Amino acid sequence: MEYRTGVGLAVAATMLWSCQGLIFRQIAVADPWAILFWRSAGMVPVVAAFVIWTGGARRLHAIGAAGVVGALGLILAFGGAVYAIQSTSIANAVFLFSASPFITALLGWAVLGERVRGRTWASIGVAAVGIAVMVQGGLDRGALAGNLAALISASGFAVFTVTLRRAGLADPMPIVLLGGIFSLIAGAVMAGAAGASLIVPVADLGWSLFMGAVTLAGGMVLYTLGSRVVPAAELTLISLLEVMLAPLLVWLVMGEGASRATMIGGVFVLAAVLMNATGRSRAAPIPA
Repeated sequence: MEYRTGVGLAVAATMLWSCQGLIFRQIAVADPWAILFWRSAGMVPVVAAFVIWTGGARRLHAIGAAGVVGALGLILAFGGAVYAIQSTSIANAVFLFSASPFITALLGWAVLGERVRGRTWASIGVAAVGIAVMVQGGLDRGALAGNLAALISASGFAVFTVTLRRAGLADPMPIVLLGGIFSLIAGAVMAGAAGASLIVPVADLGWSLFMGAVTLAGGMVLYTLGSRVVPAAELTLISLLEVMLAPLLVWLVMGEGASRATMIGGVFVLAAVLMNATGRSRAAPIPA
């Protein structure tokens, strides 16, 4: 695969992911656990087909305990994201999601003993300021639960990323498949515990399945293929398209804005991601 093709696939993936906030706003009745269940139900067959197509089924037995922990982390990532988007603005949620690389760096340092560069420590500090501003804004607007859920989601992705390194697995999709199955089960269990029903209106069911099969799983497949030829630092920069497009889409289509605290905090977080990613890209050669 050529480098340009990889970039195109990664960009297409982020554009698909950026549509999820808009799709969430089309769901009228289903609660977060029903959405998690049906979105996972849409995601699992697509990811399973990709794993089989790429020969990943033969590697499922090699996931090990670390891979299972990573899959459990995806329950937090997927469930937290659903709850956050249902409880706060799209802008607030996606800005907080983008803090995941910094949580990953801290977790990798604590668990794996990975060295954290000075630039990354500085970026973490800048991101922490932005997160504090957004969480404080959530206290004022009654969206604290949504903010915390978004941070839990980011932490879940961090656990997933660190366990990939711990297990030495280059292909994340078998663990994503397991995480999707776990999330399917978790959605059903939590709905039952909350006394909620998984039976939802046909429109909500269709949007949830579409989101899982197309925007979430489809984006993961494209991003995984693109990551084979695009350096990690550039992928981080490309993924920022989602952070910018998701709030823009819901503003253009639904008229959903963002609070002053969200915008100020989001600027800090985006600046931190850019500072960290551009530092890594200068340190590594970029393919022609």
